[in-house]
Amino acid sequence: MRTAYAVQDVRAAERELMARLPEGALMQRAAAGLAAACAGLLGKVYGARVLLLVGPGDNGGDALYAGARLARRGAGVTAVAMDPERVHPGGLAALRAAGGRLAEAVPARADLVLDGLVGIGGRGALRPAAAALAERIPAGATVVAVDLPSGVDADTGEVAGAAVRADVTVTFGAYKPGLLIDPGATLAGEVRLVDIGLDPAASAPAAQALEHGDVAALLPRPTAVSDKYRRGVVGVIAGSLQYPGAAVLAVAGALRGGAGAVRYVGPAAEAVLARYPETLIGRGRVQAWVVGPGLGEGRAAEVARALADPVPVLVDADGLRGLDPAAVRSRPAPTLLTPHAGEAAALLGVAREAVESGRLAAARELAARYGATTLLKGATTLVCGEGGPVRVNPTGSHWLATAGSGDVLSGLAGSLLAAGLAVRDAASVAAYVHGLAGRTAARDAPLLAQDLAEALPEAWRL
Repeated sequence: MRTAYAVQDVRAAERELMARLPEGALMQRAAAGLAAACAGLLGKVYGARVLLLVGPGDNGGDALYAGARLARRGAGVTAVAMDPERVHPGGLAALRAAGGRLAEAVPARADLVLDGLVGIGGRGALRPAAAALAERIPAGATVVAVDLPSGVDADTGEVAGAAVRADVTVTFGAYKPGLLIDPGATLAGEVRLVDIGLDPAASAPAAQALEHGDVAALLPRPTAVSDKYRRGVVGVIAGSLQYPGAAVLAVAGALRGGAGAVRYVGPAAEAVLARYPETLIGRGRVQAWVVGPGLGEGRAAEVARALADPVPVLVDADGLRGLDPAAVRSRPAPTLLTPHAGEAAALLGVAREAVESGRLAAARELAARYGATTLLKGATTLVCGEGGPVRVNPTGSHWLATAGSGDVLSGLAGSLLAAGLAVRDAASVAAYVHGLAGRTAARDAPLLAQDLAEALPEAWRL
């Protein structure tokens, strides 16, 4: 599992380590790892044109020391400072001693650019001088961010204005949440972690990203004594005369989600049975409910009835309309909300743009307001409860932005709830497997939601 830590905890770990090391040793470790990563990206260092965009802090110092290492290997290294009067003195001296130079203007061409303008302590929009340099990055250059792309909030991934778009981010000691959460995650490109001896584990992580091994360990597996009821029954309340396909797709996801049986309740029973004759029809005992996909308007009573059942309930799509926070908070069993940005905005009473630009804040606010685990869908899906680290899903494909894919996800997550997974695990595992299935089904071409459902077994095998 990849774990990310808040800036204050990273800083505390840095202070603890620096107290035990010779002065400057930690920066040299970071610069060595950064230079090695840049050398690998360049392939041939000798004769390469390297541009350093340098801020006044330690982030700029890291870039300067790394540039000095590249210059000693024959690269032509030019540094341009955001504030020439506040350049890291040791880093600048090392660069000049190695044959690099400090210039007043950004050159027209470069093979590789190191973004050392603003580090993890930066907040809000870039200052005009930094934004001006970011906008002048030469076209065609490989851009490497030092610890974090300038303009990205390290704790949230939020971007308040201009920001550097990196091809690779070399981060030191620990992942930062802003490297995993959009829009910061998109701007970070490929993230490479350099071990500098930091140990932030004394603090609780702020974010987590599951990996294959974590998901494989959580997936429910039948045993010799399993039967369909011991494996769990998930109920699906979905679909309408206008949207019968939503019911079919939610059932498809549920059938492939690990529970022993799926019970469907709604007006699309004929369509569901025509596609999946193994589905049980009508109400009965279940271990979890999925309510909302394609439900249409005027069926709030069915949502309320599901919430009244003392079993885990997943609420999605139309089930989220007008959802009463008090009714959800008073439930004795867990609730999982699975909105996209527009639905989250409606629940919070804000503009959709506010959710998209502050995804972590929105997910946390929904979890707190409803006393529920929230799975906020998007380019990077977030799973957030009232406490503990947010989970960031690392899998997926842009082709998943297609009608019905969310219905499949709801059925899958609901089935995992019925199979006995804790609500945060069910949501995280469902998002992970759903994302893998999206990659498998798409293969760099448009996909249908039914293709996604059919790809779930292959993704399940990890």
